[in-house]
Order: sequence, then structure tokens, then C-alpha cells
Amino acid sequence: MPLKSTTRHIQIYAAIIEEQNDELIDSENMLTLDVDPDNELNWTEAALQKVYRKFDLLVADYKGADLTDYNLRRIGSDLEHFVRSLLQEGEVTYNLNHRSLNYSMGLPQIINTEAQ
Repeated sequence: MPLKSTTRHIQIYAAIIEEQNDELIDSENMLTLDVDPDNELNWTEAALQKVYRKFDLLVADYKGADLTDYNLRRIGSDLEHFVRSLLQEGEVTYNLNHRSLNYSMGLPQIINTEAQ
């Protein structure tokens, strides 16, 4: 089992995906990122790219450090906070068609268009 960090919307594995059968293969020098695996949020390509860029920056900050469970969890936690900021800024939204609504990052913003 590879080292991993899992939060509600971010999963990071110290592994690569074998393309033939989508199996994770342990790796000491490659990380695999899975953003919002349960599709709880609505994503634009631009918002996803921001998450990937932030991930790359966080990984670069740990360059030369040992690949440990703790370091991986810190990256995952920082990314989860980043996703929360994207939600608060309105760059991503809750998927209201998700099978179980869970406002784990705060209540959704409702914009009153009638008041204008």
C-alpha cells in the first residue's frame, strides 16, 4: 500500500497509475493527485488547473525532503484549504445533484437576483 493523504476533496498517493488496469504502483519519486473523487463540487477547467499548479508548488517546497506520511498529509491539507478558498471565491460550486449533500466547506452562497 503506497503512502497516501486523503481529505474530503483531495487524494494524494505516492504511486503511479498503471494504464493497463488502473492499478496504483508504489513509487518513491512520483505522486498521483485525485481531485474531488466523489464529484461533490462543480469544476471549471481553470479552477482544476489552479489546483494542479498549487499542488506543483507545494511539492516543489518539499524538494529534497524525505517522502513521509506527515509531509504528504501537509500537502493534502494545504490543498484542501486551497479548494475551500476557491469555493468561497465562487470559482467552484457545490454539486447540488450529488447523492449526499455535505456542506463540509461552509454553506453555499445564494445570490439574490430579485433585489437588483
